[in-house]
Amino acid sequence: MIAKFKPLKERVFVSYTEDLEKTAGGLYIPDTAKEKPQSGKVEALGEDVKSLKVGDKILFDKYSGSKINIDSKEYLIIKEEDVLGILN
Repeated sequence: MIAKFKPLKERVFVSYTEDLEKTAGGLYIPDTAKEKPQSGKVEALGEDVKSLKVGDKILFDKYSGSKINIDSKEYLIIKEEDVLGILN
């Protein structure tokens, strides 16, 4: 968990899942050409979040939430209702 941030109410603090993307021909796509993933790991929860726990891997809507940078790493703050599901 990131000790520098505690979300409020029904908000979820998410770190992006890093996946290496490859083209059909086997070339790796550089970070600058990639879209942000729509999956991540729950790092912290607001006190009103009921259906998730820290460490869950989740899917979320592409355009949901607010992006923030902490220690030069990008995170996402989303509402619990914007979570589409939990990955097993």
